[in-house]
Amino acid sequence: MDLKATEANINGVIESFFNLAPPLRNNADISAKLENFIKRNEMNSGNGGARRIVCVTSGGTTVPLEQRCVRYIDNFSSGHRGATSTEYFVKAGYAVIFLYRRGTFQPFCRSLPDDPLLECFELTDGSNIKVQESYSEAVKRAIAEHHSAVNKGFLLKLPFTTIFEYLQMLRMIAMSTSKLGPKAMFYLAAAVSDFYVPWQSMAEHKIQSASGPLNMQLAQVPKMLPVLRQEWAPTAFLISFKLETDSKILLKKAAGALEKYRMNMVVANELLTRKEEVVVVTSSENIRVSRDKNVGVDDVEDPLIQLLVERHSIHINTNSSSSDL
Repeated sequence: MDLKATEANINGVIESFFNLAPPLRNNADISAKLENFIKRNEMNSGNGGARRIVCVTSGGTTVPLEQRCVRYIDNFSSGHRGATSTEYFVKAGYAVIFLYRRGTFQPFCRSLPDDPLLECFELTDGSNIKVQESYSEAVKRAIAEHHSAVNKGFLLKLPFTTIFEYLQMLRMIAMSTSKLGPKAMFYLAAAVSDFYVPWQSMAEHKIQSASGPLNMQLAQVPKMLPVLRQEWAPTAFLISFKLETDSKILLKKAAGALEKYRMNMVVANELLTRKEEVVVVTSSENIRVSRDKNVGVDDVEDPLIQLLVERHSIHINTNSSSSDL
């Protein structure tokens, strides 16, 4: 099979996936929010040009086992990296489309406890509620930073749960930001399911345990990175992630993904050390990025985002015909 036939076959599989997926319930609302957000930031950089926009994907996708879902297969991801990175992108002057799994970590909330609603507040005089003293400053800071980012048009939050929602929304975002050319960035930190149950093959109602052992064949989720690069956002700056538990194969797998999917960078992280250091794999070098509290670096995402912003500037200079950066 020649290259064109192979590409046509891949595109056919991808289109089949979308055509058979359950439609987004709030498709029109998402589309309107994206249009308004992008339009606002096209004239909002302060120097007469479009602000850089990054789509940060965060958290893991689920694979429903029933159409009226009771059971599902989940992907491990707390969303910490995506939420933390979003904060640093906003501080670096980017507008961020935060495509996140419902219930995962949120930007500007890292200093709050895991259950902030119950732990941050306390009753006084039996009926009045106030913020506990120990969390007062953290709560005020989180609220102020979040509202500032949203009100200034620097943050748009779009939630997903299933693999179907995630991929449909990613395609919408990519096509909406394609007009930005090289000023658009995709920071694909979400843990995306590799396998799924096709909607038309799925049981409508709850699968009954009385039927005995469950035998189910999962289909492979089509790889979307090639079509993201070739069709949806061909000139955007694309960063994907590679997570492994075996450090011996990590860099090889990351380099393979870089070449196969034509990413600009692949962030390689080992499961046990992912919060301490990552390796950014490019076509010419591997760059180790570490958290070092001794020099005031609290998160590995801080130096990571600084590096990506620098490389994105080079990408824009190389690929843009406009001098407005």
